[in-house]
Amino acid sequence: MTHDIVLFAHGSRDPLWRAPMEAVATRIASQSPDRRVICAYLELCEPALPDAVRQLVADGATAVTVVPMFLGTGKHAREDLPLLVQALRTAHPGVQFHVQTAIGEDPRMTALMAEIACESPPI
Repeated sequence: MTHDIVLFAHGSRDPLWRAPMEAVATRIASQSPDRRVICAYLELCEPALPDAVRQLVADGATAVTVVPMFLGTGKHAREDLPLLVQALRTAHPGVQFHVQTAIGEDPRMTALMAEIACESPPI
């Protein structure tokens, strides 16, 4: 079974906005070279989630974890993403899909953000 990862974010017209997302994907790829990782976006960027999953499935994915790269569980994570994932399950019945909670709600992430926020500015 190949278990791949989709980092799912909102998207932006500004190409610089994608840099942190792509940096996460690059880090995953270097730490876990046996797992494919791809970025996907709700809007304003390509690829869209269905296109990213279609690519992974064409490359042999049998299990996909979707990681919502949102700070919180807002409308996109709460309403849009479940509808998209249901459509993916219908389109790819042989693939197992797992959706994580929004990355910003993980206690490790909130602890890291608090640590960064409390750092002293350089003098």
